[in-house]
Amino acid sequence: MNKRPLSVTLIGLLFLIAGVIGVAYHATDFKMQSPFPSELVWVLAIRFLAIVFAIFLLRGKNWARWLLLIWITYHVILSGFHSTSQLIVHSLLLVLVAYFLFRRSASAYFHRPVRAQLAGPG
Repeated sequence: MNKRPLSVTLIGLLFLIAGVIGVAYHATDFKMQSPFPSELVWVLAIRFLAIVFAIFLLRGKNWARWLLLIWITYHVILSGFHSTSQLIVHSLLLVLVAYFLFRRSASAYFHRPVRAQLAGPG
């Protein structure tokens, strides 16, 4: 049995917690006003994606590590429109996440053989 590396667990939990906190924080921004803040829906959707990707990362889905990497890359790009410190922090996070998710032990975890299903009759 191929055990999940600690680095994958920590990254998954980091993004899961960040997604939950982000959704909770931005959900309080809804106000009963007109027009409806459609950009808030996008922000919540992006935060929700972090939760989904983190859950499937912890379950060992290879596609989740790629999408999580794309998710943090998106944040690096967004940081370019904000402060230099945000750009640096998100860039360092991207490098660390990429390094730990694509190391040999992590790759072995994500490419482990699918467990044999119980064979039906016949």
